[in-house]
Amino acid sequence: MSKRYKELMAERRELEVRIEAAKQAERGQALTTIRELMAQFGITAGELATKRGRKKTGPLPAKYRDPISGKTWSGQGREPQWIAGKDRAAFAIVADTIHQAA
Repeated sequence: MSKRYKELMAERRELEVRIEAAKQAERGQALTTIRELMAQFGITAGELATKRGRKKTGPLPAKYRDPISGKTWSGQGREPQWIAGKDRAAFAIVADTIHQAA
């Protein structure tokens, strides 16, 4: 015969208690092992921390230069007024360098 709902729920609660007890016991053993290995190899807590998110690399290199003001723009973000709606090739820094070398 199959067990009734109340009996199954009681077994579930008992099993959850046993699972939590086993988890805590194994967690303690894991922490002990980790501490021993850290001491053995001289590992610090800072070395275990992982950095998340985007790597900050600083400002991007300029791709465009305004010949009048000398201001530059990387091509990322909102375009400045001095280049808005115009042909970007005319402001490209690489093109400026090539023209100056010739």
